[in-house]
Amino acid sequence: MANTRINTRTYKMVLSAVMVGLATVLSAIQVYQLPMGGGITLFGQVPVIVVSWLFGLPWGLAAGFVMGLIQMLFGLSNFGYVSGPLAYTILVLADYIVPFTLLGLGGMFRKSVKNRNLAIGLGALVVSAIRFLSHFISGITIWGAFASDDTMGAIMAYSASYNGSYMIGETIITIVGCVLLSQFLFPRLDENGMPKNVKKAN
Repeated sequence: MANTRINTRTYKMVLSAVMVGLATVLSAIQVYQLPMGGGITLFGQVPVIVVSWLFGLPWGLAAGFVMGLIQMLFGLSNFGYVSGPLAYTILVLADYIVPFTLLGLGGMFRKSVKNRNLAIGLGALVVSAIRFLSHFISGITIWGAFASDDTMGAIMAYSASYNGSYMIGETIITIVGCVLLSQFLFPRLDENGMPKNVKKAN
């Protein structure tokens, strides 16, 4: 039993790392890209949500946090558009750490909603909405200079339109990807996310 627990934990660590790597690759494949960050990716959010669904929220949040750090490294050029410690802090938190970490909540409905497709679809919708809200806050606090004028209404409209232009598509693609996996892959996995036909050590 002890060996089984160790092997199961190792499996979760390895698969989580693989999923973060896959998320990074898929996030780099963008079908629509905006000049100052953001774009519609090829299922870039799905792997972190899968980790959350298969292994639980703590694993998902950890995977999302690592993904956020990686995305920040790839987006270092965005730091050139803002200045000051407060702006840098908001950029780090609202555009990277918070939205990507909270993708790890994607499995939140696994136990409360009986229909598996509906449960993961709702989870994908909620975490995508959280990500949009986080980017929206960033837009009205540090990206307002790019709005048509400096009124709060114009800044909010700019942030909503900029972030909505890619997050709507990203949300749809994420939900579709998660539901497809739920339909065709998850039934073949056990409660630990392992293929059902693979024997565990005992």
